[in-house]
Amino acid sequence: MKEAIVHPGPKVEIVDSPIPKPGPDQVVTKVVVSGSNPKDWKVPTWMNISVNQGDDIAGVVHEVGDNVVEFKPGDRVAAFHEMREPGGSYAEYAVSWQHTTMHISKSTSFEEAAAIPLAALTAANGLYLSNRLALPQPWTPASTPIPLVVYGASSAVGSYALQFAARSNLHPLICIAGRAQAHVEALIDRSKGDTIIDYRAGDAAIVQGMKDALKGAKLEYAFDAVSEKGSFQNISQVLDPHGRITLVLPNADYSAIPDSVTKSTTRVGDVHGDAKDFGYVYFRYIARGLAQGWFKPQPQEVVPGGLAGIQTALENLKAGKASAVKYVFRIAETEGVGED
Repeated sequence: MKEAIVHPGPKVEIVDSPIPKPGPDQVVTKVVVSGSNPKDWKVPTWMNISVNQGDDIAGVVHEVGDNVVEFKPGDRVAAFHEMREPGGSYAEYAVSWQHTTMHISKSTSFEEAAAIPLAALTAANGLYLSNRLALPQPWTPASTPIPLVVYGASSAVGSYALQFAARSNLHPLICIAGRAQAHVEALIDRSKGDTIIDYRAGDAAIVQGMKDALKGAKLEYAFDAVSEKGSFQNISQVLDPHGRITLVLPNADYSAIPDSVTKSTTRVGDVHGDAKDFGYVYFRYIARGLAQGWFKPQPQEVVPGGLAGIQTALENLKAGKASAVKYVFRIAETEGVGED
């Protein structure tokens, strides 16, 4: 099969590899569409590694392990691949654990499905895990107002956080965004105090905007889906001294956040570690939300060329060109696919 390896730079190399075999609790999917994420160019540079960085799988089940009963060959699925392990989604066939694999109905396209896994689980992880923000779960929503700042609200993680937060009845949602405000507008409810603050107005305006939106209430929770360029410094000027903030960049210097604040880094990889049950539940909840129509995939842009398009997409991500969009790749467009 054809597979794309991402080297530091990023530099993408397409190679021939054997079709992977599933372990007892794994699913091998014939990938129709792969998604992408900013970490796909960052991790090779941070860690000086060269691997298949794709983690967002959408396709049809090819083979399942002996312990898998929920899925069978031919099923339409989306899946979150375990990061930095063999069998990533930048290939004709990819591997996932059954607990981070979900059924998708025909009403959800493979392009839409490929825009969901990593970012949606990151959002859920940050909002709900007890060692993150520990906010009320969507099935036991808040009964009193709980303001929440989502910084980077138009990003995939931010947009999914807004959708989950609305299900949890968290309001007002104070959304920091830029040129993609129309996208964010469709995800919030102005009648409940939700608002958008344009980060392009500058730090002072962002801080004042957050204060104005609170109308005297305390801000005890913040989801920083940016975690750089002054984001958490701005939040810290408004956040209650004993509030909670979760951030998304590992190994960053967060010393500007007061020591009295409970801060955490949201690690989506936890769903393949200590938070397996959490990942199992939320992936199926996302599938339910897709089927019911309240969970909306981040808009997608199909990058031409299949695996050959990954180079362009990762360069665009590195340059910060993506705005309220997920770059996805139709594997069948890859030169040489189907010839093995």
